[in-house]
Amino acid sequence: MRMKILLAALMTVFATSVLALESVPYQSNSLNAKLRSAQDGIASGAHTFSAGLHLELEDGWKTYWRSPGEVGLPPEVDWSASENIASVDFQYPAPTRFRAFGIENFGYAHEVLFPLQVTLENPGEAAVLRGNFSLLVCAEVCIPDAFALELPIGQGEGIDAISAGYIAEAMALVPSEPSESLTAISYMSDETLTLEIRDEVPFQAPDIFPEFGSGSAFGVPDIRLSEDGKTLWAETPILALDDEADVLALTVVDGERAFTFDAQLGDGIPVPPYETSGSGNQTSRIWVYFLALLGGLILNVMPCVLPVLSIKFASALKVRDQSLARVRRGFLASSFGVLTFMWALAAVLLLMRGMGQTVGWGLQFQSPIFLVTMLAVLTVFAANMLGLFEISLPQSWMTRMNATGTGSGYIADFSTGALAAVLATPCSAPFLGTAVAFALAGSTLDVLGIFSALGIGLSAPYLIVALRPSLIRALPKPGRWMITVKFVLGLLLVATALWLTSVLATVSGVKSAGLVLLLLVGLVLVLTFGQRVKAPVSIAIFLAALGVPLALSAPEEMTYASSSQIEWQKFDRGEIPKLVASGKTVFVDATADWCLTCKANKKLVLTQGKVAEVLQQENVVPMIADWTRQDEDIARFLRSNGRFGVPFNIVYGPAAPDGIALPELLTSDIVLDAFKQAEG
Repeated sequence: MRMKILLAALMTVFATSVLALESVPYQSNSLNAKLRSAQDGIASGAHTFSAGLHLELEDGWKTYWRSPGEVGLPPEVDWSASENIASVDFQYPAPTRFRAFGIENFGYAHEVLFPLQVTLENPGEAAVLRGNFSLLVCAEVCIPDAFALELPIGQGEGIDAISAGYIAEAMALVPSEPSESLTAISYMSDETLTLEIRDEVPFQAPDIFPEFGSGSAFGVPDIRLSEDGKTLWAETPILALDDEADVLALTVVDGERAFTFDAQLGDGIPVPPYETSGSGNQTSRIWVYFLALLGGLILNVMPCVLPVLSIKFASALKVRDQSLARVRRGFLASSFGVLTFMWALAAVLLLMRGMGQTVGWGLQFQSPIFLVTMLAVLTVFAANMLGLFEISLPQSWMTRMNATGTGSGYIADFSTGALAAVLATPCSAPFLGTAVAFALAGSTLDVLGIFSALGIGLSAPYLIVALRPSLIRALPKPGRWMITVKFVLGLLLVATALWLTSVLATVSGVKSAGLVLLLLVGLVLVLTFGQRVKAPVSIAIFLAALGVPLALSAPEEMTYASSSQIEWQKFDRGEIPKLVASGKTVFVDATADWCLTCKANKKLVLTQGKVAEVLQQENVVPMIADWTRQDEDIARFLRSNGRFGVPFNIVYGPAAPDGIALPELLTSDIVLDAFKQAEG
């Protein structure tokens, strides 16, 4: 009896497998694909039937959701060759997030079945479901895969239990409508998307997949939950924005629970006091504050800060024989100048971030107005140090600023510190990138705290003398040698001004920079020989210089010159996966003309020796991401890698599709080791 039951069961399974409605499968090195039907046939009078596109992906391979993320392609299918088919509703199970080539993507790995709800033209009659499919499948390389599948379905009754089970499981994974208790508000700027979702059913470990037209892309969200789990707050960077889109669709995936809805855009959402969940930054604040302090300290020996620091100590020679209390107060004023600028910079960055603008370290050097102002200040400082004219206090605020290095008032001391901080921002010292990235991605308190630590580190030489003012007595007594020192320092400031002129030429064009330079020469002549008309004419010349970059438009395209036979290509993030998929190694150099650390890296490492030889190889593509001017694509690229400033260098290759990020200061060994790892 038992044997008969067993034989009957085996025959039933065998019959089911024989009768199972499946297409002839398609097979490649990356996937197996076939069409399946939940019904054995089309019942009399039936208007619809259920089917599915079943993909089995080889280990390591993935394909994409309907919204693929930053780079990728959703599945495409053409049903036009079908017979007796009116329409096919192609449905998508909830996606997962995966990262390839340093880029965020949404899709599927291992196995996925896309449910198909098929409507017949003639109910109850036989049909043929024919589809021409186009998929992009990716592992260490991305391969477009095109194939055709055909599934004939005759008239009949019955259910294919195996296929019906697969399709039912896939249907359960398709995001549904949210519960009636759910409420959501969202706010979208040019830079971030902020969401607040509330539901009576607590969230456990949610992920969010926004969709805003076909041209938008979003990065990893910072997701936070309230204590009871019923309120979800999320902020996700916008990597690309579709200007023509007007509907924001949100898919929330939380374990086996998934739902999709259209979100209403509001006017703004405050950051809640919840801890970050999921993949948030858990770096110790104490450690990051220490890195900020150390980074600020190292800035003192960078070439952009050292001239101003030297000027301060040269001016200190004048007060070496004064009371120690006067020396202490002067150096404290310089320290306060550094901190004041850092606090002002933090406030501006917070305001820009709140308005949805790009924020980062040294961004003010992308502004022609800022560059002209700094050029005017440095030109007057240099002429003053070279002895072309003298400025006495008190006068207008510009005169007080010009007194730095020769005046004895506390305003001059304060101005020296502020100028040192201003000139420090185009430099990027070791540890600085980590600290600034943590600050600008964190809360308001993080920004203020870390920028304060940077200011304390940068003002450390002043603070040391303020704590021990007797150290100033160790300096040599004033004498004729000070004239030589002043002359040398004046030449250093002239060199700094010429460097800023070259930056202005890149940002606003050579004509604009040339006119500004002529006007500033005129400003020096007026200050030297102008006598009574000195003040009004100087102000008029300065205002004219400010207007030059506004009146003359900058060249639209920037050229990317080759150096040491290295053929740099313009940065194109979308090309990186394609190049790596073809076996290439890609080296990205995010740089700027105002970044002296970038120039040092290029001069001392990238264009020298074995590194230069590697960058000239046929299988290596060197890309330059020039951030001298504002460029939102480069800003998004930096943010997606947790950076808010330059230099930033990263190597992509077949063995490192996510990229190998390099430190701010490069050495040949660091770069060559990264190439070896990326090439595998």
